[in-house]
Formats: sequence, structure tokens, C-alpha cells
Amino acid sequence: MRGLIPDSFIDELLARVDIVDVIERRVPLKKAGREWTACCPFHNERSPSFSVSPAKQFFHCFGCGAHGSAIKFVMDYDRLEFPDAVEELAQTVGMTVPREGGRQAAPREDKTDLYTLLDAAASWYESELPRNTEAQAYCRKRGLDADTIRRFRLGWAPAGYDGVIKSLGTDPRRMNLLSEAGMVASNEKGSKYDRFRERLMFPILDRRGRVIAFGGRVLSSEQSPKYLNSPETPLFHKGRELFALWQVKQANQSLARIVVVEGYMDVIALHQAGLPIAVATLGTATTPEHTELLFRAAPDVVFCFDGDRAGRAAAWKALESALPRLRDGRQAYFLFLPDGEDPDSLVRKEGRGGFDKRIREAMPLSDYFFHELSHDVDMASLDGRARLAERARPLIAKLPDGAFRDLMAQELEKRSGARALLPPDPAAQRAVQRPMAVQRSLVRSAISLLLAQPALAEQVQPPYRFLRLDKPGVELLAELLDLVRARPGINPAMLVEHFAERPEYPSLQRLMAASVVGEADAQGAEFLDALQRMEDQATTQRRDALTAKSREGVLDSAEKAELRALLAARVRPPAASA
Repeated sequence: MRGLIPDSFIDELLARVDIVDVIERRVPLKKAGREWTACCPFHNERSPSFSVSPAKQFFHCFGCGAHGSAIKFVMDYDRLEFPDAVEELAQTVGMTVPREGGRQAAPREDKTDLYTLLDAAASWYESELPRNTEAQAYCRKRGLDADTIRRFRLGWAPAGYDGVIKSLGTDPRRMNLLSEAGMVASNEKGSKYDRFRERLMFPILDRRGRVIAFGGRVLSSEQSPKYLNSPETPLFHKGRELFALWQVKQANQSLARIVVVEGYMDVIALHQAGLPIAVATLGTATTPEHTELLFRAAPDVVFCFDGDRAGRAAAWKALESALPRLRDGRQAYFLFLPDGEDPDSLVRKEGRGGFDKRIREAMPLSDYFFHELSHDVDMASLDGRARLAERARPLIAKLPDGAFRDLMAQELEKRSGARALLPPDPAAQRAVQRPMAVQRSLVRSAISLLLAQPALAEQVQPPYRFLRLDKPGVELLAELLDLVRARPGINPAMLVEHFAERPEYPSLQRLMAASVVGEADAQGAEFLDALQRMEDQATTQRRDALTAKSREGVLDSAEKAELRALLAARVRPPAASA
């Protein structure tokens, strides 16, 4: 989402950055005529189908369909949200991202001081770790080497109630920041004290590598709670963050699969063993926000849980969160560990190869889905098969429209004998109702040509006579013309980004990605011809409507005069050329 970033800034940013430079810093490009090509970074391929157009400032993959502006590329490649991608690009060209009120009364708060404070807290905890022999012994016992401790910025929160306060909260303003960051708590009398004491500390990083919270683990099983996380703060929402996602992104240029485990130490053990693909939720069940983050990171997600009752309950919650996000190309798997084992213990016993084999042999979501729904059902009886169908139908209906949804419905019918009877997918219905996005038309051709050469708008003067044409997309074409005329020099990517939060955005991106044949002059002639033909169609529509109305004898005097003029124009011979 754009949030509070002004549209004018997005325009200026896209005018300053060159999409070729942005992508080439991440993906090797080769010149191919007027464009640049590469093997697509978003799917596996042997021959290049990924194209970058300097003229359009747009990328498109003819293999997987990925496309967009420089902002969209950074979002997809670096796995950033829109505001973070904008900030990332702005830094490369020396721009500062402004904020505006928009629909909100106040601008977005500047949280720089909070980030700075939390980074200082992480550094302080890091400096305390070498000073505590018990913590050092625990790290050796868990097999943590110096590189792993440094990479995850592990630290130690010493005993006492005011270590962080004395080090970082030296004035009232700093104390307020410590409270806002969740680093201190208050007792009944209002006195402040350190939230974390005598715990091994795990900094939690956001998708840009900034410290936003902490998890603390006790060294003895006699202490409780075993893990303590920071509370919800302006920077930290545990249902939206994943431990070690930043480290996974740094370790993998291209990620085929990602593994979700339950504990911080499980994550770290897998990374240290040579499997830097593990993340963990932060003391909460897998949420829909978690699954979206996971699938944006990798097409295959493996949920790894204990095989006990609690582990299977957590796995089912993960399945329910994943179902609505299983678009074609995304896959989920479930790995259940032997009793008494966790990823940390297993990777020590079996090594990287053994645990990687377990990951590759994990149970596909479809198998787990039907196994769980039918394990207490008598599939030999009619009643049992009916029960399976009733349980499965509402869950399969949550799947996005596509091949996987169809196959799951077919599998249900095969197992139960009952038709799935799934409701139609709303997105598919909307697509049917939007003929402009799927049918070839004059309007669509005109928009494609305008997206290829926005400067063509300078040859069209309002009022636009084609607006009388009753066809989908006519008003959008007029809006595009007005936008280009109001912003001379706008490039195609800037033009499309103006519609980023509107329903027309996907259709415009597809039209931008479509090839427009011919040289610039030929494209201009084709564009003006399309507008003229639209005007002719509008005239024909109006004439036919008035003719039909005249048969009913309900035309007023103005309409009669208009009809006579239209009929005369139809039969009038063309003027002789000079």
C-alpha cells in the first residue's frame, strides 16, 4: 500500500531511477536490441524469458508473468512492503521520502529513535554475553559457534532490575522510549524495571534488518516462562513477524523453500548446520499474515512440528491459514518429528543431509488435509463419507480459484463419492464481468499504445468525442489521456503506478507487458486511427439508438434534428481532396 507517500513523490522517484540499473544490481542483464534480458529471478528456467524495457521502465517475464515497475521489482525481489521498497530506491538516488496526511489527520510518526534505541539495546546485550560464564557455557553446550552468535546477535540480559535502564535510560525522554519499545515494565507502585533479566537474548529483526523486539530464553528448565518475548509495540506485532526471516533472505539469493519451526534455538541450529532456510513464529500460532510472508519468500513452505497432540493442533491452524493463499505455484508441506525430538536434536544426530532428506519427504498439504479429516471417519460407510464431504467442502472453498482447487475438489469426490459443490470464486466472477481485461477491443488497443508512448496524448485535444461510446474502458482511456496531458514527460511506469491502489491496476500492468508492434510513427498512426474508429462507433451507436426510439414515436424536437443530421452524415459523399 502507498500509505502516506504522495503520488508526486512516486512520480519523481520513478523518473530518477533507471529500472535497468535497479535490476542489474541484483540480476545480471544482457543487451538484446532495445531491451535487456535475463533468466527470471522469480522462477527456475534455463533460457532467458525475463525482459526489461528502458523505454517503458517496466519489466516482464514471459515465463511466469511477473511484471511491473522498479518499485514492484524491489518489492518482489527484496521481499519488501511498498513503503520500504520506496525508501530503498529513494536512498539510492539521494531522495528523502516525505509523508502526507491523506485520510489521516496526522503524518506517520518518525520511529527512528525507537529503532536506534533497540539497536543499542541489542549491542549492550551482546557486550554482556562474554562476561557471563554460565551463558557462555550454555552456548557451548548447545553447540553455538562464534560466527552463529555474531550472525544472530545473541546476547545476555544480566541479573538485576536496572541494567538496561542504567545503560540506555539516562533521562526522562530515554525512559519513555524504553517503555514504548517494551524494554521496561512497571510494578504496582509505578517503578520501572528491566523486562528481561537472566536470559539469553535473541534480537528480532524486521524485513529491513532493523531490531524491533527481543526474545529471551532462560538457561534452566526450572525457571518460567521458558521464553519471554517483547510485548506488542508500535514496531512489533508478533502476528506479522517471523524470527530469522532477515537472516534467511541474506543467506539465499533465490529461495525455493522455507521451513517453519517452533523455537529460536531450532532455527539457529538449522542455520548453523548449513540449512539457512528456517524461521519461527514468535510464541503464537501461524497467522494468515505469517503465511503470506512465507509464500512471498518462497513458493514452497514446510511447516515442521512435533508429532504430539499440541504439534498437530498447531499444524492444523497453519493449514487453515495457508489455504486462502495457495495460489497456483505455491505449495505447503507438513513435517512431523519423532517423539522426543526437535529440529535442534535431530540435525545434531542426522546432520544436514539427514534433516534435509526429511524436509524433501515432508507430507504434501493435500495428503495431510484428507488424512486429518478422515482419520476418525468410517470411510467404508455412506455416513462416514458424507461426514468427510461436509468437513472438507468449506475448507476447499477457501482455496483460490485454480488448478489446485479443482484437483482438491476432484479428490474429495473420489474419496467420498459426493460432488464438491464449491461456490464460484469471486475473483473469477469479477474477471468475467471485466471484458476489457480479457477481450481484444479498440479501447484496449488504444490504451496499450498510449502506455507504450504516453506522449501520444499531446495529439488529442479534449473534449474527447469517443467518450460517447458505450464500451468498457472508455472512461479509463480518457482518464489516462488527462493524466498524461497534466504531467508532460511522464513515463509508462509512472503512468501505471498512479493506479496502484485501484482495481484497474492489474489490467493496466498486463497491457503494459503486452508487446506493441511497429515503429513509433506507426504506433502513433494506429493510436489516432483507433480513436477515430471509436468516434465512428459512438456515432453509429447514437444513430441506432435514436432510430429505435423514433419507431416508438417518442423523440423530442432536438432528438429529431440530431437524428436527421446523423442520417445525412451517413449518406453525404466525402469531400473532394485538394
